[in-house]
Amino acid sequence: MASDTLTSSTRTDAQISGLDALEIAGRDKEVSRGARIWAGTWPKLAALAIAIAAWQLVVWSGWKPPYSLPGPLEVGRELVGQAQGPQLWEGLLTTLRRAAVGYVFSVAVGLLLGLAVARSTVLRAAIGSMITALQTMPSIAWFPLAILLFELSEKAIFFVVVLGAAPSIANGVISGVDYVPPLLLRAGRNLGARGLNLYRYVIAPAALPAIVAGLKQGWAFSWRSLMAGELIVVGISQTSLGAQLTYSRELSDAPWLLSTMIVILVLGLVVDAAFGAADKAIRRRWGVLDQAGQ
Repeated sequence: MASDTLTSSTRTDAQISGLDALEIAGRDKEVSRGARIWAGTWPKLAALAIAIAAWQLVVWSGWKPPYSLPGPLEVGRELVGQAQGPQLWEGLLTTLRRAAVGYVFSVAVGLLLGLAVARSTVLRAAIGSMITALQTMPSIAWFPLAILLFELSEKAIFFVVVLGAAPSIANGVISGVDYVPPLLLRAGRNLGARGLNLYRYVIAPAALPAIVAGLKQGWAFSWRSLMAGELIVVGISQTSLGAQLTYSRELSDAPWLLSTMIVILVLGLVVDAAFGAADKAIRRRWGVLDQAGQ
């Protein structure tokens, strides 16, 4: 019997040693930081090259006249020209300011509303389905009411941005809290966590991935609402990216219009990269990120 136990122990030690050897070998094969950056960058560059090539092929096909659909080179020259003047940067700053103010307020409303509904049976029964209904409602449908309430003003845009983003953030919080394992809640209470401490040390960390997903979706809704608002509410004095889209359309200036659309697209990519970095940091903290592949 002792011999069998010794043999089993030896086999287990050998298996553990083998796993350690595999892990060490995997670490030895880790690529450099520059190689990892290039591995994540070249697919994006390849996709960009393919998109530009397809764009140029469509232009060469003669599907639309050049004044309606200019080529990438002409739009690129227009973008460089716009970047050298103040108009693009003034519009960009105005749009980013509106986006930041509206999104921060939406985050505050969405987090508070989501936490309240998630932990209150009465509130969930009263307004839980209403939050989902508000999320599915197109943002553009709010603008007639916003203009009636606030006229053509900054407040009308702010109103629609918050209504577009806050329900998505609230739903993300509700989903995250719903999927917190009851075992964690019981363990937290047994360790003395009550009230705000339970949220701070147990519920919030466990629900964080779903909350970040809700924040990302809320940004997408707020950004789309903002662009729709700036396209409609162009009577205010300040310029913006949305207003420049409207002006370029009215002037039939296709290069200006497409270059502004490219700026909007780049902003979306930058924000998506920021949320991607936050998601990667959370997965690394939770130990579910493959370190060798990142």
